[in-house]
Amino acid sequence: MAAEVDTSGGGKKKGKKKKKRTSGRIDLTAMVDLAFLLLTFFILTTTLSTPQTMPVVVPPKIKDEKQDEIKREKVAESKMLVLLLADNDRIYYYQPSEKPELKSTNFSKNGIRKVLLEKEAFVQENFRDNAIYLIKIDDSAKYKNVVDILDEMNITSMKKYALVDITKEEQELIKKYKEQFGT
Repeated sequence: MAAEVDTSGGGKKKGKKKKKRTSGRIDLTAMVDLAFLLLTFFILTTTLSTPQTMPVVVPPKIKDEKQDEIKREKVAESKMLVLLLADNDRIYYYQPSEKPELKSTNFSKNGIRKVLLEKEAFVQENFRDNAIYLIKIDDSAKYKNVVDILDEMNITSMKKYALVDITKEEQELIKKYKEQFGT
């Protein structure tokens, strides 16, 4: 199939004798072939955008029989920090102890990032180890908050953290903090 444009000028007229023109015929076959060739080239050479995801390292599955054989390693409470994600883009955090003191911050550069870096520096100086962060998510927290805290962990190069279920006692701590400070 060939594509062409006819520029001959239409039907015959009687009477006047006109100068006979040669038909101006343009063969578009090569241009159509070139267009399809370029289209095929771009389709085959284009790479689609790949999704950027953070790899998640999951511990190996342990059978129930070996559950008792696993030795639980004790960790100093001062090496840990519990982060509670709640509504209104707030993060509450505390160091585990018998009577935890709850503090609040936000996702800004001077907020949680500063808290994480200070805790890591404290643990590095005193224990020569990395701090351990437990991230607990309240039902009122947004998905964006989870992504933001994981980004902060990645930005600050925190190596030891885990997503853990929030307890009712921690939800009560958040409620009491809101009632006391109104945030």
